Amino acid sequence: GLPPDDVRRLATLGGEDVPNGLRLSKKQAKRLAILRNAMTGPAPAVELGYRYGADVAVEALALRAAVAGNLLTPEAMDQAKRGASQSFPVTASDLQPGLDGPALGQRLADLERRWIASDFKLDKPSLLSSD
Repeated sequence: GLPPDDVRRLATLGGEDVPNGLRLSKKQAKRLAILRNAMTGPAPAVELGYRYGADVAVEALALRAAVAGNLLTPEAMDQAKRGASQSFPVTASDLQPGLDGPALGQRLADLERRWIASDFKLDKPSLLSSD
């Protein structure tokens, strides 16, 4: 049920250095990279929705399904939309002054992975108390 889209079609075709070969805009090249990575990666629908928003997640899931010869399920679309509605409860200021620089970024990434793995159920106190 998605309308035709040139960048989405390019994502399924692949190829070497497509953005430069076709002179895509930076916005188109970024979208192409996201779609290709999301289409071929292992992230579940809910995580794709969280990371890229519902629209891009649904596009990537549709590409995954098409490549596999399947249809995009309503459940997958619902999961993408649910992920898109989530907001990570921890901010950098929650970890300061104890951490800064790369250590701060690494800790935030670790906490975010745990939060996603919990299906977005862990709250800020639960995440910050875990060490």
